[in-house]
Amino acid sequence: MKRLAALDTEHLKVRLRQQAEQLGFADAGVTGTDVSAEKPRFQSWLDRGLHGTIAFLSEHGDKRFHADQLVPGTRSVISVRLDYLPDVRTTELLDHPEKAYIARYALGRDYHKLMRKRLVQLARWLEGEIGPFGYRAFADSAPVLERAMARNAGLGWVGKHTLVLNQHAGSWFFLGELFTDLELPPDPPQETQHCGSCTRCLDVCPTNAFTRAWELDARRCISYLTIEHDGPIPEDLRQPMGNRVFGCDDCQIFCPWTKFTPHTREADFTPRHQLDEADLIDLFLWDEATFLQRTEGMAIRRTGYENWLRNLAVALGNGSARPEAVAALHQRRIDCSEMVKEHINWALKQLDKKQPMAAGK
Repeated sequence: MKRLAALDTEHLKVRLRQQAEQLGFADAGVTGTDVSAEKPRFQSWLDRGLHGTIAFLSEHGDKRFHADQLVPGTRSVISVRLDYLPDVRTTELLDHPEKAYIARYALGRDYHKLMRKRLVQLARWLEGEIGPFGYRAFADSAPVLERAMARNAGLGWVGKHTLVLNQHAGSWFFLGELFTDLELPPDPPQETQHCGSCTRCLDVCPTNAFTRAWELDARRCISYLTIEHDGPIPEDLRQPMGNRVFGCDDCQIFCPWTKFTPHTREADFTPRHQLDEADLIDLFLWDEATFLQRTEGMAIRRTGYENWLRNLAVALGNGSARPEAVAALHQRRIDCSEMVKEHINWALKQLDKKQPMAAGK
């Protein structure tokens, strides 16, 4: 454990925050290792199966509640956030059913490696200031309760949609952590919530995935259904998905706090392959090699090609009965898995209902 008794740790923290901002982070704060106050709510959520099939959420015992158990020797956690919203259309795209809506965080480079690289750079800068110390960098890559830690580090409060909100940036940012064996003075936690009586994030959810404020049923969440879930999408949830083919941002888009969100300065988060305005048919006709090539280094690849086709088939069924859409569905139906075929058949039935009645019938 690195001791800093002889150093002005408060001044060091000021410089640490300045260095974090120079590396592109929007903010940084320090907190301790214990978030065990979250355990009762989290365990209740698991016990009711609201995590769906995301197995890692029920693994690792109590390590997610005690950073010093996850990484022995940890004394302080540096929590950071990084803005990711590119300058693209959001709400408007949901009104164009022929276009594919992809969660804004996934339009550019996968954030995991970028965040960890920047956190390691921050740690190495700190080593240059105080000498060697122990650390590990995380970015949605371990059993870490990132939102609780960010709140405890003063970076924002947890909104009713379960995401961290910041008064100056809304919720369009990634979170990351640097576990250290340094004894740094913690920042004051964000103890006040500023959601008030507003429930817009809950009310606009297309699939009614929120059981109540601050609680999400992942099994109904479009992000879960289009990314984490393998196999058929429950039929009653297909139509509410609209044109959302990878993730969903509705609870963020319609949150009043997002009007303060700055656009990201990170070139890596610039949309690739015009995926912020892509036509559903064009994406649906990608073969697997094209899918793998176009999504290299992107979070979209996580869903896999089969699930990608599944999601797109549902979106096409929710769109207009364009002859091109019907033709694309029939073309893909010739050579696809039974799971994808099920969704194509559903889509064709949906589009058939939208066809104008023939004259005289």
